[in-house]
Amino acid sequence: MKRSKAACCPPPGKRPRAPRTAAAANDALARLCKALGHPARVAILRMLLREQACVCGDIVDELPLAQSTVSQHLKQLKDAGLIRGEIDGPRVCYCVEPGAVALLKELIDSL
Repeated sequence: MKRSKAACCPPPGKRPRAPRTAAAANDALARLCKALGHPARVAILRMLLREQACVCGDIVDELPLAQSTVSQHLKQLKDAGLIRGEIDGPRVCYCVEPGAVALLKELIDSL
């Protein structure tokens, strides 16, 4: 797997603001859980957490899914703010948004 400390890796300490109301917390938790509502997306997030670096181009090789399917799963994770993707030449490098993962953990702990 190709790893890189490319620009997509966020600096430590960046984190989304915690929701101020119970309704906002419920909405945020539901949105993040929906993004993790497929085993392939959970596998992608685990892989990126394990690598702790930007992963460029090899995510498809790690999953038994078509490239287009993996791209759709990556888009959903990115739209939810759980991962970041940056263009690096002919490929996209992905890494975890640590603040979003920390927020997810906090919201789950508050259940």
